[in-house]
Amino acid sequence: MTIHTLLDHYPALAVCQDDIEAARDLLIHTYEHGGRLLLCGNGGSCADCDHITGELLKGFLSHRPLSETDCMALADALPEGESDPDLYLLAGQLQGGLPAISLPSQTALVSAFANDVDPTLVYAQLVWAQGKTGDLLLCLSTSGNSRNVVLAAKAARAKGMFTLALTGEVDSELSHLCDVTVKAPAPDTYRVQEYHLPIYHYLCAAVEKHFFGADT
Repeated sequence: MTIHTLLDHYPALAVCQDDIEAARDLLIHTYEHGGRLLLCGNGGSCADCDHITGELLKGFLSHRPLSETDCMALADALPEGESDPDLYLLAGQLQGGLPAISLPSQTALVSAFANDVDPTLVYAQLVWAQGKTGDLLLCLSTSGNSRNVVLAAKAARAKGMFTLALTGEVDSELSHLCDVTVKAPAPDTYRVQEYHLPIYHYLCAAVEKHFFGADT
């Protein structure tokens, strides 16, 4: 999938092409320098966080076979001289992955911190505990003003992380706070979410192609 394919299918996204490409480049830069992707959002955006990690942690449009180096590492993990059928299973079926953490999926911590401390700080707490300099926080918020997501972005900046937002078309706290903001050209929540899906599918496909190539 190329940016031109995306725009052919969703011509309304042409107004944010530059920001989509900037988001792609920021993701690639993060992974090239050993960073990880952390994601947060609420409601439908929460579900999108899990969706995105699913595309990054395994093959999306490419099968991502393991490299020869990875296969040798699996073989070296076996006792010397031992043959193990699981080696062929692991080497043949495991896929290359890009590290991504969906913060909303950590329900034990989210519910505990919301109950014991402050629900608006659950994502900020997770960012503070797990984020490091050079990581990237992806903030999904159709309004761009979700309080818990904005606070997470502020925590990420304090940790030396990059910040990327997917929002709706209006300026927002996140658009003024984040390094890159892709503002889907729609005012209504459901329409913004409909645009977020092809945007992040393109981002996942582009990053996958950069690191793993495309299936022939």
